[in-house]
Amino acid sequence: MRQLVLLKDIPDLTEITIDSETRRPKTEGIKRKISDLDKRALEAAIQTKDKVGGEVTVLSMGDEKTKTALLEALAMGADSAYIVIEPELKKVDTNATSKVLEAAIRKIGEYNAIISGEMTLDSLSSQIGPRLAELLDHPQVTYVKKYELSDGSVTAERDLETLDEVVEASLPAVITVVREINEPRIPSLMNIMKAKKKPQTVWALTDLGLTLDEVKSWSHVKIIDVTAPKVSRKQIKIEADSIDEAAVKLAAAIREEGVL
Repeated sequence: MRQLVLLKDIPDLTEITIDSETRRPKTEGIKRKISDLDKRALEAAIQTKDKVGGEVTVLSMGDEKTKTALLEALAMGADSAYIVIEPELKKVDTNATSKVLEAAIRKIGEYNAIISGEMTLDSLSSQIGPRLAELLDHPQVTYVKKYELSDGSVTAERDLETLDEVVEASLPAVITVVREINEPRIPSLMNIMKAKKKPQTVWALTDLGLTLDEVKSWSHVKIIDVTAPKVSRKQIKIEADSIDEAAVKLAAAIREEGVL
């Protein structure tokens, strides 16, 4: 049983601040990490491997810094890692990304399931899993909070907000998971050391039979700018001689602003 887990490394969103003048996020020097839902997808695959055997392979695309994220995945329990390195790929949309991943998956070879997070926390698109399922002609099971693999099929419990749905699909299949599926493990120091000895394969686009110009031609959505909303404060000051007087004045000011 071979599970292929898709990982994306993103800036640590908790460390991002906003430039007060440009209102753009400051990302220089921010550490990167595996997107949270992708890490939960990896944890689910490792737990499944512990139950039914087999292997877990991770796949990512990015730049040299992405290798750090893959080392973490290997330390958690993945058996091998593949990465497509091309810094310009960070700028392409989900259509182009899915086609590059499709080429990499076909080159990797046999697998039983493709597992990923329901979305990555930098773009929130939720498109990569469904697009890959279409390109590879596989069944897709989305919003999964529990799944089990058996010979030739996957049984999954889907979180549809107001109800849970249990479905079965034939393998190979694409499975995207939600936050509720698990809590990812923290790798031990020994496993971190062992991770460096596990197989890691690095590909360029040309190794997949692709060119950068070709991939860019598949990208139809361009992000023009990213800015935080402009927030201005009226700085209304409440002055009073007592708490009761301050409360009355505050309530009046709130009513005047139309809040109440």
